[in-house]
Amino acid sequence: MAGESILVILLVGLIAGWLAGHLVKGTGYGLVADICIGIVGALIGDWLLPRLGLYLGSGLVSAIISATIGAVILLIILRLIYRGGRW
Repeated sequence: MAGESILVILLVGLIAGWLAGHLVKGTGYGLVADICIGIVGALIGDWLLPRLGLYLGSGLVSAIISATIGAVILLIILRLIYRGGRW
């Protein structure tokens, strides 16, 4: 994997995690947490959306949208599991 690919993955993860954090909670979770949420969200989005018949195409914008949708789903699931905490 080239260095540029890793930077793109981290950039998409950061943007998607930040967007999901603002959509679900109202604020971001911090730089490292936003990147982690976005990367896991990208995996969820890339797996789930085609199974639902949703194809966003290719490119950076579609990757960010897909990762954001997956990250929002991840945050909602985490919120349902973890109800008693400070979230």
